[in-house]
Amino acid sequence: MLRFLFRRLTNEPPRGQQLFDAVVGEARQPDWYTAGGVPDTLDGRFAMLATVCALVTVRLDSEADGAVISAALTERFIEAMDAEHRQLGLNDPTLGKRVRKMVGVLSRRVGEWRAVIAADGDWGAAARSSVYRGGDMSDTQLDFTVGRLRDLWSRLVRASGSALMEGRF
Repeated sequence: MLRFLFRRLTNEPPRGQQLFDAVVGEARQPDWYTAGGVPDTLDGRFAMLATVCALVTVRLDSEADGAVISAALTERFIEAMDAEHRQLGLNDPTLGKRVRKMVGVLSRRVGEWRAVIAADGDWGAAARSSVYRGGDMSDTQLDFTVGRLRDLWSRLVRASGSALMEGRF
């Protein structure tokens, strides 16, 4: 019981940390930026992280304890966005508002990918919106990104809920 009250005093990583680390690792794969043409900027990296996080969240919908795991993943996402902005020196009084906006962006992506996957919709349009945010990309880059996103989705579907929680997909 005291572990709950004094969570920071234990050696255990926060719930969802392994999954968030795996999401970050996937979003940082160089080929998203080289072959896929995702802009290697703060905005481009955020778009990629939010997209991967959104796909993982949609996959967790089918798990019995998916809401709990999704909440843990979102908590790690919020902590990371807050920490990154503080590290960039952007810890002014509007930081909370900025982080809430990023969580809103993540939520919109989750909704978009949920709809695409449920209806086997247009992955190209979803990738264009979610990853490139309407920016320039060639057909080859878009095709590469859609293929990688579909591959990621395939790996997520094959992974069990416990494997996901451990960051294995």
